[in-house]
Amino acid sequence: MDGKSPGRRLKDLINAPELLMLHAVYDGYSVRLVEKFGYQAAFISGAALSESNLGWPDVGLMGLEENLSACRRLAGCCNLALLADGDTGYGNAVNVYHMVQGFEQAGVAGIMIEDQQWPKRCGHMQGKSVVDAEEMVEKLKAAAAARKDGDFVIKARTDAYATHGIGEAIRRLNLYAEAGADLIFADALATEEDIRTVLKNVSKPLCVNMGFAIRKRSTTALISAKRLQDMGVAVVMYGRMLGASAIQGLKNSLAAFEQSLKEDVVTERPELLVSFEELNELMGLGDVKKLEQQFVRKGKG
Repeated sequence: MDGKSPGRRLKDLINAPELLMLHAVYDGYSVRLVEKFGYQAAFISGAALSESNLGWPDVGLMGLEENLSACRRLAGCCNLALLADGDTGYGNAVNVYHMVQGFEQAGVAGIMIEDQQWPKRCGHMQGKSVVDAEEMVEKLKAAAAARKDGDFVIKARTDAYATHGIGEAIRRLNLYAEAGADLIFADALATEEDIRTVLKNVSKPLCVNMGFAIRKRSTTALISAKRLQDMGVAVVMYGRMLGASAIQGLKNSLAAFEQSLKEDVVTERPELLVSFEELNELMGLGDVKKLEQQFVRKGKG
């Protein structure tokens, strides 16, 4: 690595002229694949963690320790600058203070905090409500004061667009920027014009959330990465692409396997699977073998 802290690396990517694309990761497979494809950063989706680890939707069922433990493991098996999902901060400003220190110690590059009421919901679900803007400002001030590394990224998300309209969303984003947020995010903006309006009226780099040819999942119009960059968006997150792709792959393999239950045939569908060798290579088995050669004494038997 270049000696920079994870936060510094992420902040440099946010402030670079090029659009930063963050795929939502949630397990060892996804972080290693994203890194292998040449990305330098990723977003640890709280929704994907809840769904993949707990088997339940993103409705506030996952607690701080479950989130923190998962993020620590992911940061430990890759060199990506990871932005974690801190939900609403798991309490008041004092809770946020300790939460930020926990995530920074876990090795991630930054944390996203949102202004929903707890229990929160995925940003594209119905039934959301938000706290007073002043309460969120307190949380962000505590977050900024808590970080040991001044480059640890604080991302502020508002869900006020759905509940109060675009004007209130813009007002909140600017309040949150003043309170210490390095990156701001108004979730579930409906149109390209909404995004352009927010861009014109905020003072910090803007993040948007995009689907990936899964329009039924998202309330936000799909816009190409190139167009977002030309508009001046700093960061785009693809929050559901990897998880939805993984589920489709599992469905395809399970459906193909049903043939072997009905007929006396061996199901062989290499186009549905990576090889055993590729899987081992992806998961770093070669590095483990090198360590064994260096440190483990060979047996006599």
